[in-house]
Amino acid sequence: MSVIYNQDEEIIAICRHWLEQAVIGLNLCPFARKPYNLKRLRFSISHARHVDAFLEFIEQEIQLLLQTPAHETETTLIVEPSLFTDFETFLDAVTLAEDVLQEIGANGIIQIAPFHPEFQFADEPKDDISNYTNRSPYPILHLIRESSIDQAIAAFPDTATIYERNKALLREMGMEGWTKLAIEYPLQKSK
Repeated sequence: MSVIYNQDEEIIAICRHWLEQAVIGLNLCPFARKPYNLKRLRFSISHARHVDAFLEFIEQEIQLLLQTPAHETETTLIVEPSLFTDFETFLDAVTLAEDVLQEIGANGIIQIAPFHPEFQFADEPKDDISNYTNRSPYPILHLIRESSIDQAIAAFPDTATIYERNKALLREMGMEGWTKLAIEYPLQKSK
């Protein structure tokens, strides 16, 4: 068990660095800083060996978030370090996770935001730097409370501009600037 624990700690450290340097550091998500600084963001590592086990894990995590007050845990990052290395397979898993939300009646209460090391916007080439706005070290499903989104939108009403601002920022930085953030992508190394 200590081997799994040590691996989990390493995975969390890599994801935390990405969160601090890119998501919060570059303000890619203006809503991430507050729950992170208040220690209301939870990392949860999946050890599922197949999709069914992963979906059960997702359901448990959603239920946990629903049963936990937001002032304790506002949001959860579910990291799946081994099952969905292929981006297309990951997108299928996202669809299945959204089905779980619907099945347990959490649709409209919890939202899922996907991140992946090979994330690609449908309208962008694979090597476009703007894809890095959603590229994480490992496949991640971000469970977000709709109430938190509503509060964030009230504080930052023009959310539609975030996407374009992020793309412009990353294009200005270029790959050289992104590389300086020293974000690890362990799954890319293993390919």
